[in-house]
Amino acid sequence: MRKIILALAVLIANFTIEAQVKTPQPSPKSTLNQVVGLTDVTVEYSRPSAKGRPVFGDLVPFGRLWRTGANQNSIVSFSEDVVIKGNTLKKGKYAIFTTPKADMWEVVFYTDTDNWGTPEKWDENKVALRTNVDPITLGNNVETFTIAINNLTNDSATLDISWEKTMVSVKFEVPTQKAAMASITKVLAGPTAGDYFSSAQYLYQSEGDLNKALEYVNKAVSMAKPDDVPFWHLRLKSLIQAKMGNKSGAIETAKLSLAGAEKANNADYVKMNNDSIKEWGKK
Repeated sequence: MRKIILALAVLIANFTIEAQVKTPQPSPKSTLNQVVGLTDVTVEYSRPSAKGRPVFGDLVPFGRLWRTGANQNSIVSFSEDVVIKGNTLKKGKYAIFTTPKADMWEVVFYTDTDNWGTPEKWDENKVALRTNVDPITLGNNVETFTIAINNLTNDSATLDISWEKTMVSVKFEVPTQKAAMASITKVLAGPTAGDYFSSAQYLYQSEGDLNKALEYVNKAVSMAKPDDVPFWHLRLKSLIQAKMGNKSGAIETAKLSLAGAEKANNADYVKMNNDSIKEWGKK
């Protein structure tokens, strides 16, 4: 009897899972990814349609805070700081709230993005930036609420919010020149000590060219201050030397690595160096 009941329960559960009805969402979710200069911009929002209804001043009342879309918050994310009308909006993720009016819209970037609609309790401390923009009357009707990134240049773009025959456009500037110059400076300055170390480590571990590995690790070591060479760099150098048959050189390097590890209280490297010195010193 128990087996029959259990089988029926499983059958009912499976039927329930399979019987879940899928229907189109009235305000489907949309995600927009756009690179502006060197800044990644992402917009996530839901898209209601007018369906013959008058929108601004009616469905969306004038002078009242609006979720700017439907369902959960409409969210914009910036990978770098951006500037809006001379004010910096720090890189991060923000909910977009607006207060539409016939002659002016207030657009707010809000740090709390986990609301369904507008926040139950508005917290002014969570306002990262607010700005006023003039609405633009469109010549065509936008049936479905749309947020877009338009007017792309290397240094700026606009966040455009459109519905019915109204659009508001928020221009934001991105730090392309600063980011590009930082990248150029870094690349033209050549490889870092970490780059040389990683290359040497790869060649050592992959049975590659040990002469090249030693050359790279020596470059990594030379880029540090004489009294501040990372002990793990010296450890790798000693291993390469030992693998090349230079046991005496490996011991001397391992002693330097040991001293650095002891200074840093790194017990693992202290043990590894002591073990290696003992092994390489055997006749």
